[in-house]
Amino acid sequence: MGVELGKSTRARNVRRTPWAPMAALVLATWAPAAGAQSLLELYEAAHSYDATFLSARALYDSAQFRVEQTRALMRPSAALSSSGGRSQTSPTIGGDFGSNNLGASISARQPLFNQGNRASISQAERSLESSLADLDTAEQDLMLRVSQAYFDVLGAEDTLQTTRANKTAIAEQLASAKRNFEVGTATITDTREAQARFDLATSQEIAANNDLVTKRIALDQLVGRSDVAPRQIAVPLTLPPSAATPLDELVSRASEEHPAVRRARVAYDVAQLETEKARAQRLPTIDAVASLQGGRGTVANNISGTNSGASVGVQINLPLFTGGQIQNRIKETLVLEERSRNDLEAARRFVTQSTRQAWYNLQSGAAQVKALEAAEASSQLALEATQLGYRVGIRVNVDVLNAQSQLYQTRRDLARARYDVLLNTLRLRQASGRLAPSDVLAVDRLLVR
Repeated sequence: MGVELGKSTRARNVRRTPWAPMAALVLATWAPAAGAQSLLELYEAAHSYDATFLSARALYDSAQFRVEQTRALMRPSAALSSSGGRSQTSPTIGGDFGSNNLGASISARQPLFNQGNRASISQAERSLESSLADLDTAEQDLMLRVSQAYFDVLGAEDTLQTTRANKTAIAEQLASAKRNFEVGTATITDTREAQARFDLATSQEIAANNDLVTKRIALDQLVGRSDVAPRQIAVPLTLPPSAATPLDELVSRASEEHPAVRRARVAYDVAQLETEKARAQRLPTIDAVASLQGGRGTVANNISGTNSGASVGVQINLPLFTGGQIQNRIKETLVLEERSRNDLEAARRFVTQSTRQAWYNLQSGAAQVKALEAAEASSQLALEATQLGYRVGIRVNVDVLNAQSQLYQTRRDLARARYDVLLNTLRLRQASGRLAPSDVLAVDRLLVR
């Protein structure tokens, strides 16, 4: 199913098309759309099927348990241990002497002050934000991959339709050249030129059909369905409201909210906490400790006895000398902290540049669509004038073929430009780090219902 073109072209086609063929054309246009899938529907299907995204989500889910593991460093812990044994001695005088021993103990510990462990917990909590940024990146990447595959199929369909329409027009011109040659009003050159163009169009049709099959396979694989049929876009094309956001506002938000910037900021915070951990090695650690022991022993002649004990106290550990290990570790973490700060600045600069480039690409693409719509109308008029000149004998067959090729090439380029504009809208949102399902919905509303 092809893409509708400009308003003026459609108006001319309506005036020149009889009602019965027009009705058939409308039915043919809308029949596939009845069973076609929207962009939002296919994105939702890929959201629960794409292995790359599901892997990123699983990694984020695992990060939450890693945080809880780290928090256990400042929580109480208890352990149970037991032992049992028999000892046998053979003195030089008297009989053998043996004894049995059984014992058990319970020990508990509650950290009271450990600055290094507190810094480790803060690092784990900040790393959870980094995992969330990675998940956001994967989700935005999935939206763009689905949209790209979706419009790749539409573009391949338009290319195939345009190629077939061009081939049909060339076939008609070839038949006309043959008739004119038979009656002696044209030379064999016209026929051979038309035949060469027809053979080339046949080759282009085969390539376009193969490209469409390949694009459909890629989309099916991405969303986990078969025989997916995307909906065409409605024309004239209107950009979503998000595309009108001022550049400075996008850049300002991107430099703070983009997942890459968030990830780099977390890395900088973690590096600062690593320095805090290194400095904490010079501080004492204080733990509340408690233990309970009990045992039973049996010796010769069945003489037995029991023992038990309990203790509660505070344990303090303070490093006195580490051979310079702590001082050098602090110096190392300070250098790594500076590196993370530079990485954060580099991420902000990259995001700013990408956002500006995406914004200008979108504006340029929108202007290109308008120019191609005008070029399509002009090419249609040029073809009609050339066909008229050919019929009255002031134009040759090759002029008609060139005009036809120019028209269908312009239509193909126009269709691609429209898809690129919609994709660039999503790319701009991704470059600024704000691509969301609502943006996919905004593009989906531009499709034929």
